[in-house]
Amino acid sequence: MRRTIEAEDAPRPVGPYAQAVLAGDFVFAAGQIGLDPSTGKLVPGGTREQLVRVLDNLAAVLRASGHGLDDVVKTTVYLVDLGEMPLVNEVYARYFPAPHPARATVQVAALPAGARVEIEAVAVRGGS
Repeated sequence: MRRTIEAEDAPRPVGPYAQAVLAGDFVFAAGQIGLDPSTGKLVPGGTREQLVRVLDNLAAVLRASGHGLDDVVKTTVYLVDLGEMPLVNEVYARYFPAPHPARATVQVAALPAGARVEIEAVAVRGGS
């Protein structure tokens, strides 16, 4: 069984992809950037403000699938500057307390809409 997920309180996809796909007990969430769902624009501020919005958007998509952040088993974080890892770790830890999901972090040349950070996730029901 496979179905696409659409969360009303998360930004609409900006291309031909789903916000998430539910496959059995798993949900595969597309990368989220710091777009304000009400305006479709990046939130004002820098990486910290964008990261908070990214994680709030990700939580909204997971809620729409019947999952939550505590069900996340793997994330991939894309950053335009790995020098911001201490800030990312600080904010990320507030959303993902122990037991932490597995995580990969990569530096990229650019992200959509000029974003500084993007996060995608895989969650499984009862993942915590």
